[in-house]
Amino acid sequence: MQEIPEGYVLLLRPSPFLQTLGPLYIKGEGATATVGLRIEEKHTNAGSIAHGGVLAAFADMALGYALVFSTNPPRRLVTMNLNVDFIGKAQIGDWIEARVEIHKKQGRTAFATVYLSIGETLITRASGIFLMGEPFDPSQQAADQS
Repeated sequence: MQEIPEGYVLLLRPSPFLQTLGPLYIKGEGATATVGLRIEEKHTNAGSIAHGGVLAAFADMALGYALVFSTNPPRRLVTMNLNVDFIGKAQIGDWIEARVEIHKKQGRTAFATVYLSIGETLITRASGIFLMGEPFDPSQQAADQS
């Protein structure tokens, strides 16, 4: 297995789906963190490139993570809309980084865009609209899942 780039640590989120999607890695904290994913065979389609559904799920997760931790305390959220543009491709072994740009949070609605890149090459852009919910304690959530 290829090494994980310097500065990234395993992202531990209590979600069975994210455990299936991952392992996922994070560098930094909160809304400005960068999330990483190494493409494995399990992520590929019949053409041996990353499946669009994997990239869409990774984009949605990165958007959600940034928005959840853009408030103090963090707030639960639900994706209301997700638009995904596939610009390039990823192959087994590629390291994908997700960087989020939060555009607006107003009331209970938030708007953000994520850019998925391999190095400097943009492969996916996704924008979403999210419903911001109630505050929660992430340390308690992790304890509840163990």
